[in-house]
Amino acid sequence: MRAYEYILSKQTQWALNRGIPLIGSKGRRGRPAYTPELDQNLFEPLEPTVRECFVQGDGNEIIGCIDSPSKMQAVHSSSALSVNIFQYWQKINQASVIAAASGFCRKGSNASQRIVFEDKYPIDIKFQFSPNIDVVFWNSESSRFKRFAVECKFSEAYGSQGHSGLKPEYMSLGTVWEDTPNARDLAKSICPNDSSFIYLHAAQLIKHILGLKAKFGKHGFRLLYLWYDVLGEEGATHRSEIEVFSEVMKADGVNFHAMSYQELIVKLSNEYRQEHEMYIEYLTKRYL
Repeated sequence: MRAYEYILSKQTQWALNRGIPLIGSKGRRGRPAYTPELDQNLFEPLEPTVRECFVQGDGNEIIGCIDSPSKMQAVHSSSALSVNIFQYWQKINQASVIAAASGFCRKGSNASQRIVFEDKYPIDIKFQFSPNIDVVFWNSESSRFKRFAVECKFSEAYGSQGHSGLKPEYMSLGTVWEDTPNARDLAKSICPNDSSFIYLHAAQLIKHILGLKAKFGKHGFRLLYLWYDVLGEEGATHRSEIEVFSEVMKADGVNFHAMSYQELIVKLSNEYRQEHEMYIEYLTKRYL
C-alpha cells in the first residue's frame, strides 16, 4: 500500500471506530474523508486565538460550507494534526513543555511564552505572499532564540511525486544569501524546478529559513521539520532527503533539525501520560 493511501485509510478507520460518519470533499461527492463538523476532527475545539490565526493565514484551512468542507476537516489534514499536538499545551499555558519535547530546548526551560499558528515572516517586499509557518513558539526577549518554528507534514508529503521548485526571483535577493552559501547552492539546484527531492519540499523550507533569517538573523531561530514516517521505500527515501537537507543547513550553521510525529508522540507518552492521560490516549490511538 502506498504511503498516502495508508495514512488516509488509517485515519478513515479511526473516524469510523469513533462513529463519525465521513463526507466527501464536496459533501456527497468525493471520497468520504472529511468530518461533517470541524470539532469532530480535533482533540479539542479551536481556541479563539488559534481560530484567528487560521483566519489570518493564507491557507484557507478552516473556511468551508455544507457542500465543501474545510481543509482542516479532512481526517488526513496536516493542520488538524498540528492543532491536535500543539494547541493543548498553549491552552494550559505550558508551551515550553512541548517545545522541549520537540527538541528545541532542555526540559524545564521557560523560554517559550506562547504558540502561534500560521505565523508569517516576510522575505522581501517584492513578494506578494510571505511564508506561513505552521507552528511558531514566541520566546522571551532574553532567550537566545527568539522563535522556535515548526514545519508540519502529514499525508501531503506523499500525495504527489515531487514538489515545486524555487522561483528565480529568490536567487536575485543578493545579500540575503551571503551567510548561507550552501543553502544558496541548494536553492540554485532546485530553481526553477526541483528534481532532487521527491517527498521533502525543500523550496518551502528554504523560504521559511529566509523569512526567519530576515527577521531574526541566522542565529536567532531554530526550525524543526516535523513529519509523519511510514514503512517502506517512500519513508526511507523521505528520511534520506531530510538527511541531505539537514547536512546542507548544518554546513551553513542554520539551526535546523527533524523529528517524526511518531517519535514526538512516543516521547510525550513516556514522559507525560499520567498527568495528561486523555491527550496522550487520543494521540496514541489516532496517530501511532
